[in-house]
Amino acid sequence: MNQGILLYGPPAAGKDTVTDELAALDPRYVPFTRLKVGSGNTKGYRMGTLEQLDELEAHGDVLYRNDRYGNTYVVDRPGLDAVMKDGCVPILHLGQVAGVEAVASNYPARWSRILLWCSRDTTALRSKGRGDGDTDARLIAWDATDLDLTHHQSASWHLRVDTEVCSPADAARQIDHLVRTSA
Repeated sequence: MNQGILLYGPPAAGKDTVTDELAALDPRYVPFTRLKVGSGNTKGYRMGTLEQLDELEAHGDVLYRNDRYGNTYVVDRPGLDAVMKDGCVPILHLGQVAGVEAVASNYPARWSRILLWCSRDTTALRSKGRGDGDTDARLIAWDATDLDLTHHQSASWHLRVDTEVCSPADAARQIDHLVRTSA
């Protein structure tokens, strides 16, 4: 059965950094590039159009859609199919429990659900440190993530990592161990 990793957490919790560490451990780990409709940062996204989004929705191929920062971010079935066909383990970054649940429920694979966490203050420091021009929006997203977890206390996580005390390399090793033992 195909495998995948769902990384959930607030902005600047370390999703990109831990993903890089996982890819360094094993080339089968690949970041899933969500489809993005909108403007701004294009790094790490497959840029799409409203017409493409409409077509995916018409065919039932949108597994999860998130509207944030004035853009639309999509986890799509064809995108996941393309990554998994070569035996790769996609790593999806999600900021909402609903997204984790939607992907895990609607795409057949053995999903490892990972909660990466850091404090609001750490999000602010990391966001400013990496030069984000929208730190205030990211702090609003942090607040939404915290509220999301409060409302979804029954959400199940295979692993919770506090990235303020756990290095990215250690987090990656823990996740890799989880994925390998669940195969």
